[in-house]
Amino acid sequence: MWQAIVDVVRNALELFGGVAGNYGVGIIILTVLVRLLLVPLTFSQNRMTAKMQKINPELQEIKKKYKNDSQKMNEETVKLWKEHGVNPAAGCLPLIIQMPIIIAMFTALRTFEFGADASFLWLPHLAQPDPLYLLPVMAAVSTFFQTRSTMQKNAAGGNQAIMMYGMPVFIGYISAQFPAGLALYLTVTQVFGVAQQYVVNHFLAVEARQEQEQEGESA
Repeated sequence: MWQAIVDVVRNALELFGGVAGNYGVGIIILTVLVRLLLVPLTFSQNRMTAKMQKINPELQEIKKKYKNDSQKMNEETVKLWKEHGVNPAAGCLPLIIQMPIIIAMFTALRTFEFGADASFLWLPHLAQPDPLYLLPVMAAVSTFFQTRSTMQKNAAGGNQAIMMYGMPVFIGYISAQFPAGLALYLTVTQVFGVAQQYVVNHFLAVEARQEQEQEGESA
């Protein structure tokens, strides 16, 4: 089954590369299409994350109040989740669904046979690493901005700081070590993610204002 998914990605890359007349353009088209298909899942995940962030102060109060009574803490936490329509498992589900697709893209591009004529812009061959390291830098920078846009506004240090600074370094390293075709995919993915996160944050902000207005009218 896994090999079948990877083969579908390879066939799609061959198709779009042939239609566009260039494998680099084909990778961009395929990447954008995959990301567009995942938009509903990503939006659902971000919405749930926003809800979790909103009730985080109340969760911290519950943990502080019932730190010596784990059963009561769990009961109050579940009660708070129900009141605000929060389901932590639902927030993780979209990510679980996305991972096989992302890994399949990674696997297919890493082993794809581009052929002799596989240049793209400054890249002499998509099967070789970027000689100018432009794609790794762009992938790392866009990953930083995307990660920062998804963090809580009051985040400072801890695991979130590791994610914010560690993930861009990791993505940049991977992009520099593997074929340029894979680096191009990672770069387009991260740039698309930045744009998508901006749009999602805008819609979430609009929803938050509407909820505040409704609460004010009901009060």
